[in-house]
Amino acid sequence: MATRGAYAKGVAKREEILEAALAVVAEHGYRKASVREIADAAGLSPAGLLHYFGSKEELFVAILRARDDRDEQQYAGTDAATAFLAVMRHNASVPGLVQLYAQLAAEAGDPSHPAHTYFRERTARVEGFSVAQLAEDQREGRIRSDLDPAWVVRTLHALADGLQAAWMLDPTLDMAAEIEQFLVLLRPV
Repeated sequence: MATRGAYAKGVAKREEILEAALAVVAEHGYRKASVREIADAAGLSPAGLLHYFGSKEELFVAILRARDDRDEQQYAGTDAATAFLAVMRHNASVPGLVQLYAQLAAEAGDPSHPAHTYFRERTARVEGFSVAQLAEDQREGRIRSDLDPAWVVRTLHALADGLQAAWMLDPTLDMAAEIEQFLVLLRPV
């Protein structure tokens, strides 16, 4: 019985750490969010923090997973296009998380990087859901039927990632408006 209690406390502490880490990274960015700063925000020592995550890289992957979970909960029941645009609008308010995502996405190309599996799984999950939604939109006449749903989703994903990189260089760029312009091209004529 003590093990279950200790496990539950560990899960709760991990969630508390992730909440603090999300706030620190969102405000200060990937490069300025040190393990010490995150540990301080969570009321732990750096060693205590890493006890829950193993390494800084694993902590940052957990932050992205927590961000994804939060987005999925917030936009559950919303159609994919509306949710996608809402996330892009929200991303403009959390530059540090955008930086973290972009940095780890680039590093995750190395199969030995701790974020590699996360990005492969995330891509498969998001693209799987999105392709199914897009195919349904095609059947309902909301999206052009002459387009391959998998191609559209990959292109939209690449466009979003590219826009985030461009936005980090020029924060006046309206990422959601750019995505909306692309979505107009998908509508039947």
